[in-house]
Amino acid sequence: MGFFSKTCEYAIRAVLYIASQSQEGKRVGIKEIAENINSPEYFLGKILQRLSRAGIILSVKGPNGGFYLDANGLNRPIADIVITLEGDEIFTGCGMGLSYCSESNPCPLHNEFKKIRNQITYMLHKSTIGAFNKQLLDGTLTLNK
Repeated sequence: MGFFSKTCEYAIRAVLYIASQSQEGKRVGIKEIAENINSPEYFLGKILQRLSRAGIILSVKGPNGGFYLDANGLNRPIADIVITLEGDEIFTGCGMGLSYCSESNPCPLHNEFKKIRNQITYMLHKSTIGAFNKQLLDGTLTLNK
């Protein structure tokens, strides 16, 4: 079980794959991305459209086209992907999904969940999209279950 929605999981995996390929100046198509991150192609296409419209990834149409990232994209935080697809609720919301949970009206999990949420927020804002390129290219890390 993952922490993120399937949409967000596929998006993060896809963007990290595109980033690893962009480092070498390559543009990748949906079919290649889907095969390398174990994602349904059609569903992935919709996700990539959203990411492209938001400026997270870039694309070029045509025979030598595909998806890629430039230097600015490689330096963006992974949090930008999550926010584009799911909003910022993961960084502010209640662990139990309660709308009334707050510092003055905490749910039973509030204090412990806040610590975890703050760590996740820090990690996603500090980790850049291009931070894992070397390990992905040398096979130390994987994007395929």
